[in-house]
Amino acid sequence: MDINRLREKPFYLSEEDVKWVRAAFGQMTVQEKIGQLFFMVGYKQDEPFLKHIAQEIGIGGLMCRSMAKEEVVATVATLQRSARIPLLIAANLEAGGQGITRDGTKIGSNMAIAATGSSDLAYQLGKICAVEGGSVGANYAFAPVVDIDYNFRNPITNTRTFGSSPQVVMEMGAAYVKGCQEQGMAASVKHFPGDGVDERDQHLVTSVNSLTPEAWDDTYGMVYRHLIEEGAKTVMVGHIALPEYSKLLNPSLRDEEILPASLASELLDGLLRERLGFNGLIITDATTMAGMNIPLPRNELVPRAIENGCDMFLFTKNLEEDVRFMKEGLEAGWLSPGRLDDAVLRILGLKASLKLHERENVPVLAESSAVLRQDSHLEIARAVADQSITLVKEEAGVLPLSPGRYPRVLLYDIESEANALGYSKTNGLAAAFIPLLENEGFKVTRFEPAGVYEGLQSSFTEMKESYDLILYLCNLATKSNQTTVRIEWLNPMGLNVPNYIHSIPTLFISTENPYHLLDVPRVKTYINTYGVNDYTLPQLLAKLMGRSQFTGKSPIDPFCGKWDTRL
Repeated sequence: MDINRLREKPFYLSEEDVKWVRAAFGQMTVQEKIGQLFFMVGYKQDEPFLKHIAQEIGIGGLMCRSMAKEEVVATVATLQRSARIPLLIAANLEAGGQGITRDGTKIGSNMAIAATGSSDLAYQLGKICAVEGGSVGANYAFAPVVDIDYNFRNPITNTRTFGSSPQVVMEMGAAYVKGCQEQGMAASVKHFPGDGVDERDQHLVTSVNSLTPEAWDDTYGMVYRHLIEEGAKTVMVGHIALPEYSKLLNPSLRDEEILPASLASELLDGLLRERLGFNGLIITDATTMAGMNIPLPRNELVPRAIENGCDMFLFTKNLEEDVRFMKEGLEAGWLSPGRLDDAVLRILGLKASLKLHERENVPVLAESSAVLRQDSHLEIARAVADQSITLVKEEAGVLPLSPGRYPRVLLYDIESEANALGYSKTNGLAAAFIPLLENEGFKVTRFEPAGVYEGLQSSFTEMKESYDLILYLCNLATKSNQTTVRIEWLNPMGLNVPNYIHSIPTLFISTENPYHLLDVPRVKTYINTYGVNDYTLPQLLAKLMGRSQFTGKSPIDPFCGKWDTRL
């Protein structure tokens, strides 16, 4: 790569920036170049390990999982003080500053933002992610997700996307990138060439975007082209095959030779670089995913990921072994010296474009404490909760609720133990929602299965005489390594299924997955919140009781294309 290309979009390096890149590059050994390719992950402050990967491996970057602010600051400080070349510090800053620190603000999921219909809130999301993430040392957001949620059965896209409209995804994604990059943080649009068509999860299998080249150009291609034009600095590539486009660009490919985009030169060089004109940095998605490891042996895919067009290699299965595989791949010719140099120049170019060579990269805890969860950020979170909650179906005359109309409430809670990225949640929502209802004067009974065998269950007459309202609170998040997001009802015969919809007013609230009408099609009043932040439950209750209007608009088809879900 001609180093002068770093003066162009999206890096726009100055003469002084280019001088720094030349100097840094000129001083690097081959081993140091190889080290820069690796982007590791950190879960906790581990000083010996951090010094090892910064000094001896010479990694190019590290992604932080969400930790306490003290841990994040200490981790970043150790890395940046130990590294000869400043590191890229990233996080999944998809929904707010809580993506890197538990002390940050959760603004809302991409789908919640889309449900508000406000591109300004998408801009504010990007800005707050950058400001809060930057306060603890991040300079790189692994966001926005610009996948298109075409397949309601997809177990991983769901509320992480801006919905099923390419136009909305494009507009919201561009607004996020602008808000984020204006604050001096790189954004990474993901997951090229686009998730959401297949119902399978790339964490577990090489998934497939089955669109024709023409259909892809009009949808995902339109999104990526626009965000590239808008100056997105990086693209994260998924372990997702795009077979029709691969065959168009390389007609000689046999089916068994089609690779996921993270390993496919025709998609990285031919489509992303040449057809879409992307000059920024390309990073793989996590290389520990099965979707990358199924098609090729590990020792081959490590160097080929870089040779075939990626610039950075996200995570390792075994650090020392993967570094060795990269070195051996260079020696064997699977990775060429020229492609290695191109990748390293783009890595340095990204760092220079963020002014990492000029600025203080060691965060200060006192300064981060003043930034995290500040009032203006909390107000945006409140606005997202208020404007996103969507009344999908409404039975005439049931709303608004009041303890006068419905004094006795039976609450069915259906909850999982993980959030949308698969990490543990601390408390169930029912434990938080019941006191809110009780404070309003409702007498709430939480459903507990009893007399489960046929002939021993509560009678129909007893139910009608005991309860005035049935409320379902369903909190089943999509997450990595989960193949479906469906309700598993209690035995026998779905003991907690909505059986009383014609006899007792019944409301179903989904706080995560917006597609639950598939499993409760004839429920007459149904609400989606697309996730939960600090304000969701109070805002939800205010709307249920008529003190606030439902204004959210569904970014997807909540009826799942079924006729009976509309009844």
